[in-house]
Amino acid sequence: MSINAISGKIVNAAVAIHSTLGPGLLESAYEETLAYELRKRGLRVARQVSIPLVYDGVKMGEGYRADLIVEDLVLVEIKSVEELPPVAFRQVLTYLKLAGLHLGLLINFNVPLVKDGIRRVVRGLPEAGTTEQRGD
Repeated sequence: MSINAISGKIVNAAVAIHSTLGPGLLESAYEETLAYELRKRGLRVARQVSIPLVYDGVKMGEGYRADLIVEDLVLVEIKSVEELPPVAFRQVLTYLKLAGLHLGLLINFNVPLVKDGIRRVVRGLPEAGTTEQRGD
């Protein structure tokens, strides 16, 4: 399955969850529900994945935790906030870099329409004709 097909399934699952539960729940509730929904749709999902910080060739400890990693290809960071802070995009970009991944989805469920709360974050993956945020 392509990385775009996986991200499409993630977006569709997020929309289905939001249309049922709506905004206002804790991030952990959306994380658990999204992991369940993605597994139901046949995807491999890892929750709270440790992303080590490596500096100068030395592992400095656990570092960070990704909310979800789907099919070992797509990182999903879940938020439930009034407005995404500017640092959220940088956070996902850093997680992608440390994890060696190229595509992340930043999903804020605390919005009237979840499609407006989804940001696609790409690190070093050329895709023509897309409107996602990029960084290297």
